[in-house]
Amino acid sequence: MTVVNRPFRPIRARTAAAAALTAAALTVSLTACGSAPEDGGPAARPSPEPTPAWRTDPASVAALGDSITVGFDACSVLSDCPAVSWATGTDPGVNSVARRLVRDPATQSWNFARTGALMRDLPAQVDQAVRKRPELVTVLVGANDACRTDVGAMTTEAAFRAGFETSLRKLRRALPKTQVYVAAVPDLMRLWSQGRQNPLGKEVWKLGICGSMLRDPDDLSKAADTRRQSVRERVMGYNRALESVCGRDALCRFDRSVFDFRFTGAELSTWDWFHPGREGQRELARMAFQEITRKGT
Repeated sequence: MTVVNRPFRPIRARTAAAAALTAAALTVSLTACGSAPEDGGPAARPSPEPTPAWRTDPASVAALGDSITVGFDACSVLSDCPAVSWATGTDPGVNSVARRLVRDPATQSWNFARTGALMRDLPAQVDQAVRKRPELVTVLVGANDACRTDVGAMTTEAAFRAGFETSLRKLRRALPKTQVYVAAVPDLMRLWSQGRQNPLGKEVWKLGICGSMLRDPDDLSKAADTRRQSVRERVMGYNRALESVCGRDALCRFDRSVFDFRFTGAELSTWDWFHPGREGQRELARMAFQEITRKGT
Protein backbone atom coordinates (compact mmCIF):
# COMPACT_ATOMS: atom_id res chain seq x y z
CA MET A 1 0.00 0.00 0.00
CA THR A 2 1.32 3.32 -0.98
CA VAL A 3 1.15 6.01 1.62
CA VAL A 4 0.51 9.54 0.36
CA ASN A 5 2.01 12.23 2.51
CA ARG A 6 -0.43 15.11 2.92
CA PRO A 7 0.43 18.42 4.54
CA PHE A 8 -0.70 18.58 8.14
CA ARG A 9 -3.41 21.26 8.86
CA PRO A 10 -3.90 22.06 12.51
CA ILE A 11 -7.41 21.62 13.85
CA ARG A 12 -7.46 25.25 15.02
CA ALA A 13 -6.77 26.55 11.51
CA ARG A 14 -9.47 24.32 10.03
CA THR A 15 -11.94 25.56 12.64
CA ALA A 16 -11.12 29.19 11.92
CA ALA A 17 -11.54 28.67 8.21
CA ALA A 18 -14.91 27.01 8.72
CA ALA A 19 -16.04 29.87 10.94
CA ALA A 20 -14.99 32.41 8.33
CA LEU A 21 -16.95 30.57 5.63
CA THR A 22 -20.00 30.34 7.89
CA ALA A 23 -19.83 34.07 8.70
CA ALA A 24 -19.53 34.94 5.01
CA ALA A 25 -22.53 32.77 4.16
CA LEU A 26 -24.56 34.32 6.96
CA THR A 27 -23.67 37.82 5.77
CA VAL A 28 -24.82 37.00 2.24
CA SER A 29 -28.02 35.49 3.59
CA LEU A 30 -28.83 38.51 5.75
CA THR A 31 -28.07 40.89 2.89
CA ALA A 32 -30.40 39.00 0.61
CA CYS A 33 -33.19 39.12 3.18
CA GLY A 34 -32.54 42.69 4.29
CA SER A 35 -33.60 46.14 3.17
CA ALA A 36 -32.37 46.08 -0.41
CA PRO A 37 -35.36 46.43 -2.76
CA GLU A 38 -36.15 43.71 -5.29
CA ASP A 39 -35.16 45.90 -8.23
CA GLY A 40 -31.60 46.07 -6.97
CA GLY A 41 -31.78 49.82 -6.23
CA PRO A 42 -30.51 51.52 -3.09
CA ALA A 43 -32.06 50.59 0.25
CA ALA A 44 -35.27 52.51 0.99
CA ARG A 45 -35.18 54.94 3.91
CA PRO A 46 -38.17 55.70 6.15
CA SER A 47 -39.88 58.98 5.34
CA PRO A 48 -39.63 61.70 8.00
CA GLU A 49 -42.77 62.64 9.90
CA PRO A 50 -44.58 65.42 8.01
CA THR A 51 -44.75 68.78 9.78
CA PRO A 52 -48.33 69.45 10.95
CA ALA A 53 -50.00 72.15 8.89
CA TRP A 54 -51.57 75.18 10.59
CA ARG A 55 -55.27 75.42 9.75
CA THR A 56 -56.75 78.89 9.32
CA ASP A 57 -60.33 77.75 9.99
CA PRO A 58 -60.51 75.99 13.40
CA ALA A 59 -64.09 75.06 14.27
CA SER A 60 -63.94 75.58 18.06
CA VAL A 61 -62.10 77.89 20.47
CA ALA A 62 -61.15 77.77 24.14
CA ALA A 63 -59.74 80.93 25.77
CA LEU A 64 -57.26 80.90 28.66
CA GLY A 65 -55.80 83.80 30.59
CA ASP A 66 -56.65 86.60 32.98
CA SER A 67 -58.99 89.58 33.40
CA ILE A 68 -58.28 90.94 29.92
CA THR A 69 -59.83 87.86 28.31
CA VAL A 70 -62.97 87.98 30.48
CA GLY A 71 -63.56 91.67 29.69
CA PHE A 72 -63.06 92.94 33.25
CA ASP A 73 -64.15 96.59 33.65
CA ALA A 74 -65.10 96.81 29.97
CA CYS A 75 -68.85 97.13 30.60
CA SER A 76 -69.25 98.16 34.25
CA VAL A 77 -67.05 98.83 37.24
CA LEU A 78 -65.32 95.89 38.95
CA SER A 79 -67.18 93.31 36.86
CA ASP A 80 -66.31 90.70 34.25
CA CYS A 81 -67.99 91.14 30.88
CA PRO A 82 -67.25 88.02 28.81
CA ALA A 83 -69.66 89.15 26.11
CA VAL A 84 -67.01 91.63 24.92
CA SER A 85 -64.05 89.27 25.24
CA TRP A 86 -61.67 89.55 22.31
CA ALA A 87 -61.42 85.75 22.23
CA THR A 88 -64.91 84.35 22.75
CA GLY A 89 -67.27 87.33 23.11
CA THR A 90 -70.64 87.57 21.40
CA ASP A 91 -70.77 91.39 21.07
CA PRO A 92 -70.94 92.25 17.33
CA GLY A 93 -69.08 95.51 17.98
CA VAL A 94 -66.04 93.61 19.25
CA ASN A 95 -66.31 90.85 16.64
CA SER A 96 -64.30 88.34 18.66
CA VAL A 97 -62.11 85.56 17.32
CA ALA A 98 -64.90 83.07 18.00
CA ARG A 99 -67.48 85.16 16.13
CA ARG A 100 -65.18 85.33 13.14
CA LEU A 101 -64.22 81.65 13.10
CA VAL A 102 -66.94 79.34 14.41
CA ARG A 103 -70.53 78.81 13.41
CA ASP A 104 -72.02 79.13 16.89
CA PRO A 105 -69.83 80.82 19.54
CA ALA A 106 -72.37 79.91 22.21
CA THR A 107 -71.74 76.18 21.76
CA GLN A 108 -68.34 76.03 20.05
CA SER A 109 -66.29 78.40 22.22
CA TRP A 110 -65.46 78.41 25.94
CA ASN A 111 -63.81 80.99 28.18
CA PHE A 112 -61.75 79.60 31.07
CA ALA A 113 -59.83 82.81 31.81
CA ARG A 114 -60.09 84.22 35.33
CA THR A 115 -59.65 87.70 36.71
CA GLY A 116 -56.42 87.91 38.70
CA ALA A 117 -54.89 84.79 37.11
CA LEU A 118 -51.12 84.40 37.04
CA MET A 119 -49.01 82.10 34.89
CA ARG A 120 -49.04 79.56 37.74
CA ASP A 121 -52.83 79.27 37.24
CA LEU A 122 -52.56 78.39 33.55
CA PRO A 123 -52.05 74.61 33.94
CA ALA A 124 -55.38 74.31 35.77
CA GLN A 125 -57.10 76.24 32.97
CA VAL A 126 -55.55 73.84 30.47
CA ASP A 127 -57.11 70.94 32.37
CA GLN A 128 -60.52 72.56 31.96
CA ALA A 129 -60.00 73.29 28.28
CA VAL A 130 -58.91 69.80 27.23
CA ARG A 131 -62.25 68.38 28.34
CA LYS A 132 -63.88 70.37 25.52
CA ARG A 133 -61.31 69.23 22.93
CA PRO A 134 -61.11 72.60 21.13
CA GLU A 135 -59.35 72.95 17.79
CA LEU A 136 -57.85 76.29 18.87
CA VAL A 137 -56.70 77.50 22.27
CA THR A 138 -55.93 81.19 22.86
CA VAL A 139 -53.59 82.31 25.65
CA LEU A 140 -53.15 85.83 27.03
CA VAL A 141 -51.58 85.83 30.48
CA GLY A 142 -48.72 87.56 32.26
CA ALA A 143 -49.83 91.11 33.05
CA ASN A 144 -50.66 90.12 36.64
CA ASP A 145 -47.25 88.46 37.02
CA ALA A 146 -45.65 91.86 36.44
CA CYS A 147 -48.38 93.96 38.05
CA ARG A 148 -47.56 93.33 41.70
CA THR A 149 -47.35 95.63 44.70
CA ASP A 150 -43.68 96.21 43.90
CA VAL A 151 -41.00 94.96 41.54
CA GLY A 152 -39.66 92.51 44.12
CA ALA A 153 -42.96 90.61 44.05
CA MET A 154 -43.03 90.04 40.30
CA THR A 155 -42.92 86.46 39.01
CA THR A 156 -39.38 85.53 37.97
CA GLU A 157 -38.69 84.87 34.31
CA ALA A 158 -37.62 81.30 35.14
CA ALA A 159 -40.86 80.55 36.99
CA PHE A 160 -42.89 82.15 34.21
CA ARG A 161 -41.19 80.05 31.56
CA ALA A 162 -41.60 76.87 33.60
CA GLY A 163 -45.30 77.55 34.06
CA PHE A 164 -45.84 78.00 30.35
CA GLU A 165 -43.78 74.92 29.49
CA THR A 166 -45.87 72.85 31.89
CA SER A 167 -49.10 74.24 30.44
CA LEU A 168 -48.18 73.62 26.82
CA ARG A 169 -46.88 70.14 27.62
CA LYS A 170 -50.15 69.21 29.36
CA LEU A 171 -52.16 70.54 26.44
CA ARG A 172 -50.06 68.78 23.82
CA ARG A 173 -50.22 65.42 25.59
CA ALA A 174 -54.01 65.56 25.70
CA LEU A 175 -54.62 67.29 22.35
CA PRO A 176 -51.73 66.71 19.94
CA LYS A 177 -53.50 68.40 17.01
CA THR A 178 -54.95 71.44 18.79
CA GLN A 179 -53.54 74.79 17.66
CA VAL A 180 -52.38 77.40 20.17
CA TYR A 181 -52.40 81.16 19.70
CA VAL A 182 -50.28 82.99 22.29
CA ALA A 183 -50.63 86.76 22.61
CA ALA A 184 -47.72 88.74 23.99
CA VAL A 185 -48.02 90.39 27.40
CA PRO A 186 -49.02 94.04 26.73
CA ASP A 187 -46.53 96.87 27.20
CA LEU A 188 -47.39 98.16 30.69
CA MET A 189 -45.08 101.15 30.22
CA ARG A 190 -47.26 102.27 27.34
CA LEU A 191 -50.30 101.87 29.57
CA TRP A 192 -48.75 104.15 32.19
CA SER A 193 -47.81 106.81 29.64
CA GLN A 194 -51.34 106.91 28.22
CA GLY A 195 -53.42 106.46 31.38
CA ARG A 196 -51.59 109.11 33.37
CA GLN A 197 -52.97 111.74 31.01
CA ASN A 198 -56.40 111.26 32.60
CA PRO A 199 -56.77 112.82 36.08
CA LEU A 200 -59.57 110.46 37.05
CA GLY A 201 -57.54 107.47 35.95
CA LYS A 202 -54.69 108.47 38.23
CA GLU A 203 -57.09 108.70 41.15
CA VAL A 204 -58.32 105.18 40.44
CA TRP A 205 -54.74 103.89 40.28
CA LYS A 206 -54.24 105.07 43.85
CA LEU A 207 -56.50 102.21 44.92
CA GLY A 208 -53.57 99.91 44.27
CA ILE A 209 -53.84 98.88 40.63
CA CYS A 210 -50.52 97.52 39.33
CA GLY A 211 -48.40 99.24 41.95
CA SER A 212 -45.13 98.09 40.43
CA MET A 213 -45.80 100.24 37.34
CA LEU A 214 -48.59 102.69 38.19
CA ARG A 215 -47.71 103.81 41.71
CA ASP A 216 -47.04 107.57 41.87
CA PRO A 217 -47.78 108.07 38.16
CA ASP A 218 -46.52 111.68 38.12
CA ASP A 219 -43.22 110.85 39.78
CA LEU A 220 -40.61 111.34 37.06
CA SER A 221 -37.58 110.86 39.27
CA LYS A 222 -34.73 108.56 38.35
CA ALA A 223 -35.80 106.04 40.98
CA ALA A 224 -39.35 105.92 39.62
CA ASP A 225 -38.09 105.58 36.06
CA THR A 226 -35.79 102.73 37.11
CA ARG A 227 -38.74 100.96 38.77
CA ARG A 228 -40.92 101.27 35.66
CA GLN A 229 -38.08 100.16 33.39
CA SER A 230 -37.62 97.08 35.59
CA VAL A 231 -41.26 96.16 35.08
CA ARG A 232 -41.01 96.67 31.33
CA GLU A 233 -37.87 94.56 31.12
CA ARG A 234 -39.59 91.79 33.06
CA VAL A 235 -42.54 91.89 30.65
CA MET A 236 -40.11 91.67 27.74
CA GLY A 237 -38.50 88.67 29.44
CA TYR A 238 -41.91 87.02 29.75
CA ASN A 239 -42.50 87.55 26.05
CA ARG A 240 -39.14 86.04 25.16
CA ALA A 241 -40.08 82.98 27.19
CA LEU A 242 -43.48 82.69 25.48
CA GLU A 243 -41.94 83.05 22.03
CA SER A 244 -39.16 80.56 22.74
CA VAL A 245 -41.38 77.83 24.18
CA CYS A 246 -44.08 78.35 21.57
CA GLY A 247 -41.47 78.27 18.81
CA ARG A 248 -40.63 74.66 19.61
CA ASP A 249 -44.19 73.56 18.88
CA ALA A 250 -45.25 73.34 15.22
CA LEU A 251 -48.88 74.15 16.11
CA CYS A 252 -48.20 77.19 18.31
CA ARG A 253 -48.08 80.81 17.15
CA PHE A 254 -46.75 83.68 19.25
CA ASP A 255 -48.09 87.15 18.43
CA ARG A 256 -45.77 90.00 19.41
CA SER A 257 -48.10 92.63 17.92
CA VAL A 258 -50.03 92.82 21.19
CA PHE A 259 -46.91 94.20 22.90
CA ASP A 260 -46.04 96.50 20.00
CA PHE A 261 -49.54 97.94 19.52
CA ARG A 262 -49.51 101.70 20.11
CA PHE A 263 -52.82 101.90 21.95
CA THR A 264 -54.19 105.18 23.25
CA GLY A 265 -56.61 106.14 26.02
CA ALA A 266 -59.45 105.36 23.61
CA GLU A 267 -58.73 101.64 23.99
CA LEU A 268 -58.71 101.70 27.80
CA SER A 269 -61.57 101.08 30.21
CA THR A 270 -63.19 104.28 31.43
CA TRP A 271 -63.59 102.59 34.81
CA ASP A 272 -59.94 101.95 35.64
CA TRP A 273 -57.77 103.20 32.71
CA PHE A 274 -55.91 99.91 32.90
CA HIS A 275 -57.93 97.12 31.28
CA PRO A 276 -59.03 97.26 27.63
CA GLY A 277 -62.46 98.76 27.04
CA ARG A 278 -64.70 97.66 24.17
CA GLU A 279 -62.46 99.39 21.65
CA GLY A 280 -59.38 97.75 23.13
CA GLN A 281 -61.06 94.34 23.02
CA ARG A 282 -61.94 94.94 19.38
CA GLU A 283 -58.31 95.69 18.54
CA LEU A 284 -57.12 92.56 20.36
CA ALA A 285 -59.63 90.49 18.36
CA ARG A 286 -58.46 92.05 15.11
CA MET A 287 -54.79 91.33 15.79
CA ALA A 288 -55.46 87.77 16.93
CA PHE A 289 -57.64 86.94 13.94
CA GLN A 290 -55.01 88.31 11.58
CA GLU A 291 -52.34 86.03 13.05
CA ILE A 292 -54.56 82.96 13.36
CA THR A 293 -55.61 83.18 9.71
CA ARG A 294 -52.15 84.05 8.39
CA LYS A 295 -51.13 81.51 5.76
CA GLY A 296 -47.73 79.84 5.86
CA THR A 297 -45.53 78.74 8.72
